[in-house]
Amino acid sequence: MSKFWSPFVKDLVPYVPGEQPKLAKLVKLNTNENPYGPSPKAIAAMQAELGDNLRLYPDPNSDRLKQAVADYYGVSTAQVFVGNGSDEVLAHAFHGLFQHGRSLLFPDVTYSFYPVYCGLYGIAYEALPLDEQFQIRVEDYARPNGGIIFPNPNAPTGCALGLAAIERLLKANPDTVVLVDEAYIDFGGETAISLVNQYPNLLVSQTLSKSRSLAGLRVGLAVGHPDLIEALERIKNSFNSYPLDRMAIAGAAAAFEDQAYFQQTCQAVIASREALVAAMSDLGFEVLPSAANFVFARHPQRDAAELAAALREHGVIVRHFKQQRIAQFLRITIGAPEQNQALLDALGQIL
Repeated sequence: MSKFWSPFVKDLVPYVPGEQPKLAKLVKLNTNENPYGPSPKAIAAMQAELGDNLRLYPDPNSDRLKQAVADYYGVSTAQVFVGNGSDEVLAHAFHGLFQHGRSLLFPDVTYSFYPVYCGLYGIAYEALPLDEQFQIRVEDYARPNGGIIFPNPNAPTGCALGLAAIERLLKANPDTVVLVDEAYIDFGGETAISLVNQYPNLLVSQTLSKSRSLAGLRVGLAVGHPDLIEALERIKNSFNSYPLDRMAIAGAAAAFEDQAYFQQTCQAVIASREALVAAMSDLGFEVLPSAANFVFARHPQRDAAELAAALREHGVIVRHFKQQRIAQFLRITIGAPEQNQALLDALGQIL
């Protein structure tokens, strides 16, 4: 700790991202990256930006990308916000929409950045337990609060909440913002963006890191009522007016426009997920129902931390969380078929 720090810094507990190993030959199934590359049209669009125009600032409003998102979801550009990865979008939402002096509600097993943002912005929160099947109990959120946020599908469980349940939650909380974090929605869930015109308190965030294979580009978005979007724009323009560079705007817009490639790769991941679930079940694993590009699994006779360590010795990296309630689970990204087979071969040897 330095005497030069602002006082609040010493109490921050930062987010710990998944390991990005330096070794080349590891089977990397720990950070939920897409095993398939970006759309060729997105790559071409980014390459076209490599020229003299890089001396110029990008469009601070990212109008081309907002229009592509609006066209894709059938909303207006005034309902779209974009930022440097969905984490930045979420940070602005926490800062601009959840500082009301009442507790923010989210699940006890969820994206671990949420309590980090609460610490950063001084937001009180309450983590509500998932049920015994690791599902959100909507009725638990029908209580006074300063906002609600949850991933759908949830992370790290992969379990999804249906639109009818989300509507019940919205109707029970008309006076606070409900943020549905849809990082993994394209792998089996149903987006809540279809509800934004009915519920002015609904904000939906997404990322291009997963289903559109652009984790290295850092592009996130939110869709909601224009009043909510204006709050995010005010925060953004008080922090960084140019969060997306020229290549990010061009590549992300082209990725949204290339729907055929998007559908093809999503379906390939879904098919691989179902095959992996069946194979792991045959090995004795209990696998939670997943609508994401990962599975959350435990083996009744084997310690999860020991399994993760043994897999690493076989050249396969998966994610293990130390949180007590999920300490016996492994989160395993869906890889390409040959990566999934390497995982299964290693598990077969270990077990």
